[in-house]
Amino acid sequence: MWFAILAGAAVKSVPVLAGAWLASAALRRRSAAARRLVWIVALAAIVALPFLSAALPAVRVPLPEPAALVFQTNALASLNAGTVGLAAPHSTAAGAGPVAWRPDWRIWLLFVWAAGTAILLARMIAAYAAAWRMRRTARPFPDRDLCASLAAPLGIRGRVDVLASKPGSMPVSFGFRRSAILMPADAAAWDEPRRRAVLLHELAHVRRGDALAHLLGRLAVALYWWNPLAWSAWREFLKERERAADDLVLNAGVRASDYAAHLLEIARTLRPVPVVTWAGTAIARRSQLEGRLLAILDSGVNRTAPGRAAVLAVALLAVTMIAPLAALRAQDDRSAAVPADVEATIRAAQSGHDYQSLEADARAATQVAKYDVAEKLLEAAVSIRAQVSGAQSADYAVGLVKLAELKQKRNPKSGGDLYTKAAQILGDRPEAARALTHLGLLALDKKDYTTAFEFFNHAQHVNPAEAPAALMWKAVVWQREKNFEQADQLFQQAAASQNPTIMRVYAQFLRDRGRAGQANELDDRATAIQNAAGPLPPAIPAGVFRIRQGVTPPRVLLKREPQYTEEGRVARLEGTVVLRIIIGANGLPRDVLVVRGLGLGLDENAIEAINQWQFTPGMKDDQPVPVVATIEVNFRLL
Repeated sequence: MWFAILAGAAVKSVPVLAGAWLASAALRRRSAAARRLVWIVALAAIVALPFLSAALPAVRVPLPEPAALVFQTNALASLNAGTVGLAAPHSTAAGAGPVAWRPDWRIWLLFVWAAGTAILLARMIAAYAAAWRMRRTARPFPDRDLCASLAAPLGIRGRVDVLASKPGSMPVSFGFRRSAILMPADAAAWDEPRRRAVLLHELAHVRRGDALAHLLGRLAVALYWWNPLAWSAWREFLKERERAADDLVLNAGVRASDYAAHLLEIARTLRPVPVVTWAGTAIARRSQLEGRLLAILDSGVNRTAPGRAAVLAVALLAVTMIAPLAALRAQDDRSAAVPADVEATIRAAQSGHDYQSLEADARAATQVAKYDVAEKLLEAAVSIRAQVSGAQSADYAVGLVKLAELKQKRNPKSGGDLYTKAAQILGDRPEAARALTHLGLLALDKKDYTTAFEFFNHAQHVNPAEAPAALMWKAVVWQREKNFEQADQLFQQAAASQNPTIMRVYAQFLRDRGRAGQANELDDRATAIQNAAGPLPPAIPAGVFRIRQGVTPPRVLLKREPQYTEEGRVARLEGTVVLRIIIGANGLPRDVLVVRGLGLGLDENAIEAINQWQFTPGMKDDQPVPVVATIEVNFRLL
């Protein structure tokens, strides 16, 4: 996740900084204060990008497979070259053992990035601590009244402390809530015009809030220390910041030639204190002095400062540009089927009375765990069913059951009112069996065994095709009431249907009763039935590779554990769901197929979990390629 956020910010910072360069070039005939504002906005924007990307709703855009990986979240795990065993909650892992762990390049890159940022932040913190210690120990500068008389015309309301630092040090200003100016102790011997010019320059920084802008710039280069564009933006900000302060001094009435002479003498005789200049704004940096002197002596330079309206306009423009950029995400294959504009999709379906498309979109949203979207779509689909067929129709009741099943997926104890309403509408129709079965499970969870048995019995009566499943659930009721003889008889009747799911539930019952031999035999028969009756998976698409010599297998970066369904938990169903998936060149799974399932919703939960996995892509000739893989998802109850 951290790699995804930072990698996305790294990519998005490039157009931000490039745009700042273009804006600065377009403003070359405007004042230094205007260009300073551009660089402040750019530096603040790239600092905010990671936080905005994490906070804002995603705006998905389609990208080619190799590029899409940049925006994906990543974690570390391992994947066997052929078959992978994954343990679900309350389970133990099985299947082939994992390959040896190898560090992923993203982990190393993230570590190097974090290490560089930590070093720069530590140095910055040390500089601010040193500046505050120097401020506490410094003595008041003798000529404090001059600073107060200069601050008032500039519109500076708060008090600015003027302190004496060690002799020969460069004047510097710093501080956020209460600003301070450090003057060298020997500055008391300067003539008043020089003290006046220096104090005006540092007060210009105070008036414009350059201490906060300085901190933002330091954070930007600490976060993007590896990016030469960030360092270039930092240097441009420093240059324009000092020139803007020079312009304010000149606008205050100081002669350009005198001010240039003062700066030149200060740069020649005084030395900056490195640790303090990291936290403050020094008056004269030798690397910038030549350009500043030329600008000071050029009478044709624009020295007007942007007003508050201009500053507000630039800030609003920056927000309107940065927020959409921060929200951009790569569109991956897994969420491509989920509508981007849910409200528009619902309106279109309502105008055409097309609830089927909403239910299809809801299934796609469920597979990528967008349950809020799925629920909204299903609620709209139910409403359309009521409009088309009536609120007392079987079609409407079937929609209620689908919505209730989604709600129960999110909260196992919910959905009862919808199931009840659907069962009342359906009466003795065969479609009522699903709602009755769910109501029986809810009653079973409350240990209301009599009511549960009645619901299962009713389900058996209304839909003979569901009789084996209803017999199984009635057996579970007897099992809960510890009437094992009655339970065994009902399990035998249900298992006679040769339904592999029911046979495995019965096998677990036998295993719990100490009849492991019979249980294993029943499990083997269930597997044989599945292998004989199961459809062959479709042929591997062209361009998809098998994991064999010459193709490096993918490895899991991020996985989501599948959850037990309420039916599976109540029936104590255990086993393995075998899936065939294609892992794309972008490391994302697609075309997930059940090769051998368990039933009771566990197959769907396995698919939903695998759809949210992320991998390093398979490699052939040092290029990412799509590969086919088999995954075993093991469900085990403690």
